[in-house]
Amino acid sequence: MILYYARNCIWLVAPILLMNVLLMKKLPKMYQTEIFSNGIPMWISIGENTFRVAIFALPLLMPLHIATFSQKIGLVVYLAGVILYFLSWAMQIMFPQSQWSMSRYGFMAPSFTPLLWLIGVAMVGNSLYIEIPYHPWVYIGLSIVFLIFHNLHSWRVYSLARHG
Repeated sequence: MILYYARNCIWLVAPILLMNVLLMKKLPKMYQTEIFSNGIPMWISIGENTFRVAIFALPLLMPLHIATFSQKIGLVVYLAGVILYFLSWAMQIMFPQSQWSMSRYGFMAPSFTPLLWLIGVAMVGNSLYIEIPYHPWVYIGLSIVFLIFHNLHSWRVYSLARHG
């Protein structure tokens, strides 16, 4: 029975968390905690962290099954999203002085590319282990709210760093 509950969508989130841990220190200075978290209004930090917890915890309650057509499409969307997310980091790490990396959109790419892999998680984890009303749009909605706060955070960091 424990193995049944161990097959949950946290396994889709785990590679993202691992990538963040392994590569965070390799990112340029503006992404490091002492700069990235400096001067961010409390309402952005609270909103971002509250919804971050929700989108990283909820997959623990989502069974990981790739059986239906929409779950298979979800897995493809997830994989495409992970690749784009990884590439957004790779550009910052390997080419930090490039025109792309120095642009607002290049700097913010690690903040907006998660939308794709998060939608993939929602499509794969289209139900919950617990008996409460649930639809994948709940997870997508939580993800969008998180990304609004996350992108406001990134926008502000870029603006402060580039324009004082």
